[in-house]
Amino acid sequence: MFMPIRQFQAQRMHAPRDFQPIQPMPVCVEIGAGKGKHALLFSGMHPELQLIAVERTREKFLAMQKQHTIEGQPNLSTVHADALPWVVHALYPAQVQQFFILYPNPEPHNPAQRWLNMPFFEFLLSRLQPGGCITLASNIPEYIKEAQQQLIDVWQLPFVKEKIAATSARTHFEIKYLERGELCQQLIITKPADYSTRFDDFQPLQGQNLAPKNAE
Repeated sequence: MFMPIRQFQAQRMHAPRDFQPIQPMPVCVEIGAGKGKHALLFSGMHPELQLIAVERTREKFLAMQKQHTIEGQPNLSTVHADALPWVVHALYPAQVQQFFILYPNPEPHNPAQRWLNMPFFEFLLSRLQPGGCITLASNIPEYIKEAQQQLIDVWQLPFVKEKIAATSARTHFEIKYLERGELCQQLIITKPADYSTRFDDFQPLQGQNLAPKNAE
């Protein structure tokens, strides 16, 4: 299908430092996993699913890694990397069963960097299985409203909007926001079986053009 948005330049993405390829098996992926509360809960509740939790911030990643070592879920893998280059280098077309993007940075001063405003979102969709879903959660009503409109106008994807229960405790942010009495919502976005992108045949770069060891 035609996307009314400029095309993401996937081939220009350098691999994350210490990149490790993954196998072309079905996986779930959490982007911005923080200290890993949701990743640990989800992998414990769904031992039949493989979850990869990606976190860019070193301190949060180390906290997640430490807790994973204690709990030992065999179906959870943790990755310290920026999500965009990692997705381009690691994931295969239609490999992902579910993406989780829970309480991302709302980018108040740079709306173009919000997930559904980025050309990269098309590439992300190409990695999702037909029938797979993306869960996008936020405590900012305007963020959810804008994402809804993008789903209608740009991505032309079906979705369901849900109010998150006051008892939910998937992430540390979610607990904090709900304790404050803030409205937390999520969009469950589904990829139809006949949905196509310009990246459906794009294979993972698998660490080509590896960044230098001292790269940021």
